Amino acid sequence: MRERDQLAQEIKSVSSSNFEALALKVFAYQARHNSIYAQFLELLRVQPAEVRQLTDIPCLPISCFKHHDLRTGGWPADRFFSSSGTTAITTSQHALRDPDWYRFHARRAFIQRYGPLNKFAVLALLPAYLERQGSSLVFMADDFIQQSDHPASGFYLHDYDELLSNMQDLMEAQQAVLLLGVSFALLDLSELTDWQGLRLPAGSIVMETGGMKGRRRELTREELHQRIQLAFPEQPIHSEYGMTELLSQAYAPQAGRFLPAPSMQVFCRELSDPLSLLQAGRSGALNCIDLANLDTISFVATDDLAKVYADGSFEVLGRMDHSDTRGCNLLYT
Repeated sequence: MRERDQLAQEIKSVSSSNFEALALKVFAYQARHNSIYAQFLELLRVQPAEVRQLTDIPCLPISCFKHHDLRTGGWPADRFFSSSGTTAITTSQHALRDPDWYRFHARRAFIQRYGPLNKFAVLALLPAYLERQGSSLVFMADDFIQQSDHPASGFYLHDYDELLSNMQDLMEAQQAVLLLGVSFALLDLSELTDWQGLRLPAGSIVMETGGMKGRRRELTREELHQRIQLAFPEQPIHSEYGMTELLSQAYAPQAGRFLPAPSMQVFCRELSDPLSLLQAGRSGALNCIDLANLDTISFVATDDLAKVYADGSFEVLGRMDHSDTRGCNLLYT
């Protein structure tokens, strides 16, 4: 489809200066070619031609990924990303049209914040995610491992001894490390006495992706990072914000606010009125506009509670009441 391909090219080079204009074009495209979204707009009595600014675009509830095929246009899915959950929870399904499209945006978001992946040895500590099918986080980590092209890069399921051995070799070689881990696994690691007090080489990153997976009680983000620093006392702990329903990520360097990928902007909405947006600096429920979701739906009303700042950065404060626990997001209490 010529229109889709033109939008895809523009999204690849999107910046803050043209984000709104491009988002409005994506909105018009999805309003025409996504039947579920078109029904949603009709129920809201929203005429797409009358939507002229970013903040007027309605966001579809994230729960729709659990109950509907949200593909925009007709195309065969290469694969489906799925959220984690128990047998009692219906999981989200996100169809992926082109794996290289996802890889492009994941790499771009990381490189913008941290530089080329080939300067790191990428060590992925993602138990539970590796033990199921359809994890977008595992897909991203696998690509980062390939891009790093370092012999020590790889997945480390529960083998902390091998991870420690390789980490010590990397420290001796002064090789920068990206340690990407789910929260409960990083906590398990930090409590092993052999790990406490490690000094990583300059330029290294320890990054938690959230997710206790029912293995531990939920912690505040500050408490989580303090406990992980038992293993890495001189290392700021970074965070990644991502989910099955979004193809873009955001990163919080050194325990700061999350900084969205170029293809992503966020807003807060009123809890009692989901169609009303809040001014910067006020807490509410998080709306995400993710242009990388071109082939599904780019306008997503999440169940996360957040505070969005005037510069576009945001903090995640918790989860809305009655929402399902999400495996890839830390619940901040």
